Amino acid sequence: MSEHDPDLSPELSPELSPELSPELTADLDADPALASAVLEIESHIAAEGWDQPARLYALVDTAALVEREPALAAAMGLDASSAHGSLTPIEQDQLPVDLPFEIALESVLWPPEVTGCAAVVERLVLPPDADPLIPSDPASAERFAREHPDRQDVRIVAGVTRAGATYCALRLRAHDDDQSVVGGSDLVPGLLELLGATLEDPGAAPGHEGEKQR
Repeated sequence: MSEHDPDLSPELSPELSPELSPELTADLDADPALASAVLEIESHIAAEGWDQPARLYALVDTAALVEREPALAAAMGLDASSAHGSLTPIEQDQLPVDLPFEIALESVLWPPEVTGCAAVVERLVLPPDADPLIPSDPASAERFAREHPDRQDVRIVAGVTRAGATYCALRLRAHDDDQSVVGGSDLVPGLLELLGATLEDPGAAPGHEGEKQR
């Protein structure tokens, strides 16, 4: 898939202003623990700037982590008093760089102790009226997207849980400040679906979850 593939590109409506804050755009039914974890990841990544590789995170129940691995939890500054009802992101080893991120995700399955997962990707988003003009050849399509005068660089942080909760946070390069981050439960349905598939029962299909969980 190319970086501007519509299945992974966020569904930004023309009237959605990038100045809207997460408080104004967040889904009121969003899982607060998941939303908090996604926004924590977004803030951490934002501090490191743009043009970064895709990243993958396990989301683990903080209380379970404190009980199961107290030394690790202590090193991360976690304790029982801060654990209730929260998820802790744990960054994973980088996926193969020679594969598109969405293809590499197909080989990932998580162990049962992982409550959810999150991904960070940067994408080029084009206005809807550009879709009929996109070349069919992937290389030409990528060049077309990068040269389009109305392209938008977007960083997407998307997270899902085994319970079916979803949340996304989007940051536009043209509006690179915390107040302009847009949040919502279903902003990038294609990526959310791919992440959800990695949380299926590990016993149902072969995978290499042992390689991904630190």
